[in-house]
Amino acid sequence: MLKLVGLWCAAISVLSCCAADRETPNALTADEKREGWTLLFDGRTMNGWDDPRMKSPPGDAWTIEDGCLKASRHPHITEDLFTKDTFGDFELVFEWRISPGGNSGVKYRIEDHWFIAPKDSGAPRETFEHSVERSFLHPVSQRPARGQDYVIGFEYQITDDTRNGDAKGNLKHTAGALYDMVAPSTPATRPVGEFNTSRILLRGNHVEHWMNGVKVVDSALDSADALRGIETRWRDAPHVYELLAKQPKKSCAISLQNHDDAAWFRNIRIRRLN
Repeated sequence: MLKLVGLWCAAISVLSCCAADRETPNALTADEKREGWTLLFDGRTMNGWDDPRMKSPPGDAWTIEDGCLKASRHPHITEDLFTKDTFGDFELVFEWRISPGGNSGVKYRIEDHWFIAPKDSGAPRETFEHSVERSFLHPVSQRPARGQDYVIGFEYQITDDTRNGDAKGNLKHTAGALYDMVAPSTPATRPVGEFNTSRILLRGNHVEHWMNGVKVVDSALDSADALRGIETRWRDAPHVYELLAKQPKKSCAISLQNHDDAAWFRNIRIRRLN
């Protein structure tokens, strides 16, 4: 009986958190306030976020548009938008839409991030993974006027599965996936141009990804699939592999990804889990 009650409560939580059409956008309901939710975006300001526009030189990867945090296409500095607060175990709910053919994501359990260092003139060609490892070993000393800040963490993938080449070539790169590690169990996105409601539930190393009320990933960040994905992607970047495989940080910021494509986020709310 207690198990049935627990399942019923969990179902109610999913339904209440995943309604795409809210009466008041970017606001908490009375029930959500009682349940311990915190609003991460007020629809008007970057309060609570590490605003790249305020840095020197200023970033242009993020703006606010029509009550959404918007990732800008082709910014001078490609960088994620980070929460100022850090989180251990949490439940995060957010709404998003992606541009045609676009790619984005939400990153969590973030271990580090750094700018990709430019190669020396005449240096041999290298993979992106080699570039990330080289940049770890030889960090950029100052914030550049142009460049890319790469985030080492786990990603809830956001993409246009119908037109994005990366998504069409690998199910672990489709919307809702634990990127590179676990493919969604079923496609559950709405047509491009419409908002989707997503949910990330993280307790310890156990994670669930939900899409529009459907659980699409139920795994662990140190599962065999996850570790295999980390090894496959980062075998030539041992420092990155170490950070993702061992996760020395347990309380981390959460970031919205700028992947050089336009993407919109709203109704972002979180509650900490004891």
